[in-house]
Amino acid sequence: MTTPLSDTFAQQLHGLRADVLAQLRAQRGGQIGRAEAAAEAREHESDDWAKADTERDLAIALEERESAELVAIDAALQRIADGSYGLCVDCGDAIANARLHASPTALRCVDCQDKAEQAGGAARPAGH
Repeated sequence: MTTPLSDTFAQQLHGLRADVLAQLRAQRGGQIGRAEAAAEAREHESDDWAKADTERDLAIALEERESAELVAIDAALQRIADGSYGLCVDCGDAIANARLHASPTALRCVDCQDKAEQAGGAARPAGH
């Protein structure tokens, strides 16, 4: 991958990272941590415990998804740094630029991603 192209993807990934961090901060009510946010939510809960539990579960699920997204973004930035970004972790072929623009954290080319999903191993690259 050429340097200008990898710079473009790095900028896109840094933008995504900033967006995810902003979403996490907003969910937590600013700069406070997860424990403080949970305690604050508990103080403002109504008598509807089922609703409160559902809202808390949703918030935790969103935070876990966004945390996983941060890990994927950081891994993609590391692949840019080490020169392996844009190469499929399964077959080693180049991942199409259109795919990387649509999903800049993609680990696999479309064919290998399809195979991984059919095999039920979409979350793990080969050898892991």
